[in-house]
Amino acid sequence: MKTAMNALVLTLVLVPVAAADVITDWNIKAGELMTAAEMSTPVASRAMAIVHTAAFEAANAITHRYPAPLLKLAAAKNASVDAAIAAAFRGTLAQLLPTQTQAIEDTYRKFLGKVAEGPAKDAGVATGTAAATQLLALRADDGAAAPESYRPHTTAGVYVPTTVPAVAQWPARKPCWNMTSASQFRPGPPPALTSAIWTRDYNEIKAVGARQSTSRTAEQTAIARFWETTRPTIYQALVRNVADMPGRDVMRNARLFAVAAQAADDAIVAVFDGKYTYAFWRPITAIRNGDMDGNDATDRDPSWRPFIETPMHPEYPCAHCIVAAAFGEVLRAEIGDGAVPTLTTTSPTADNVARSWTSIDAFVQEVGNGRIYDGVHFRNSTEVGAEMGRKIGALSVARHPQKK
Repeated sequence: MKTAMNALVLTLVLVPVAAADVITDWNIKAGELMTAAEMSTPVASRAMAIVHTAAFEAANAITHRYPAPLLKLAAAKNASVDAAIAAAFRGTLAQLLPTQTQAIEDTYRKFLGKVAEGPAKDAGVATGTAAATQLLALRADDGAAAPESYRPHTTAGVYVPTTVPAVAQWPARKPCWNMTSASQFRPGPPPALTSAIWTRDYNEIKAVGARQSTSRTAEQTAIARFWETTRPTIYQALVRNVADMPGRDVMRNARLFAVAAQAADDAIVAVFDGKYTYAFWRPITAIRNGDMDGNDATDRDPSWRPFIETPMHPEYPCAHCIVAAAFGEVLRAEIGDGAVPTLTTTSPTADNVARSWTSIDAFVQEVGNGRIYDGVHFRNSTEVGAEMGRKIGALSVARHPQKK
C-alpha cells in the first residue's frame, strides 16, 4: 500500500485532456453522449466497444495497417480516414443513442466539415457507414437486449428487497469480442466463511468501509469517493493519456481504443458471469448477519452501512477491478518498455478533481482499495477481479497484432 501511494500524484484541479486526433475527439464526445443518455455502465461499455471497433475497422479498410479485420469491407485505398471514422461513429451512435440524435448529427457535421470535399471524402463516408451497418448487424443478436428474468431467492410469502439487480441477462450474451464464452475466465468460488481470508476481509471492510468509520483516513475517503463512479469515461481518459503521447498517429490510436474497449466489454460479461454464478453476499448483508456465518471471529453489527450505496448485483468478483486491470493490461502492452506517461483522470463523484498515477500497477491497486473503502467489496474479490481483468486485457491484445 505504501509503495502504491508513493507512486501516486494527486492533483486537486481539473485537468484538460489534449485531443490528439479525430479518434480521441470522438472518444470524448461519445462519452459525453452516453452520459447524457444516462446509460448504465454495462450498456455503455458495450456501446463504447461497438463504436470504437467500427471506427477501427473502417480506418483499417483504408490503410490496411493491421491484419485480420472483423468485418468484410471493400478496400478503399484512396478514401479519407477522418471521414471514415466520423461516419462510423455517427452510424453506430445514432442507433445506440436514439435520444441524442441531434447532438450526434451536429458533431458529425462539425467533424466532416474539416475534410476537404471530393472523392476521398465521399469514399471515406461510404466506408465508415458500411462499417457501422455491418457491426451493428453483427452485434444485434448478442443477447444484450434479452429480457431480464432474474428470480429472487426466497420462500413463499417471505419479503425480500424488490429492486431488480443489474443486467442479470449479461452472462447469457454471446461471445463478444475475444472470449469464447462468458465463463472462459470464471474464477473459483469465494472463500469459505470459516476461512482466514474471510475473517480478514470481513473485519477489514467492517472497520474501514463503514459509513461512519473512524479508521478510514482522509486520503482513503478521497479515494473512496473518487471510485464511487463506474462510468466508462473514467477509464477512457487514461487511454487518451497514451494516445496523446508523441509519435503516434490516428490509425495506431484507432486500434488502441478498439482493443481497450473490447477488453472492457468482455470483462463486464465475464464478471457478471461470476457474480450470478456465485451470488455472493455484499458486505452490508454479511455484516448485518455476522452471527450466521459460523465464524466466531466475525461479530455482527446490526446497523452497519457502507460508505456508498451498494450496487444492485452480487459482490464477487469486483467489476470495477476487472475493468481497471483489463484497461491496465492493454495500456501496459501498448507502452511496452518505454516511459510510462502520467495517467490522469477525473471523477464525477469527486467534484471532477483529478487523480494521477505514474505506474499502471498503482492505478489498478487504488481501484481495488477504493471499493474496499467504499464498503462494497471484500479484498479477495478485488484481487480475483483484477487477475481476471489482466487475463482478458492480455487476450484482447493478443487477438489484435500490432502490424502485419
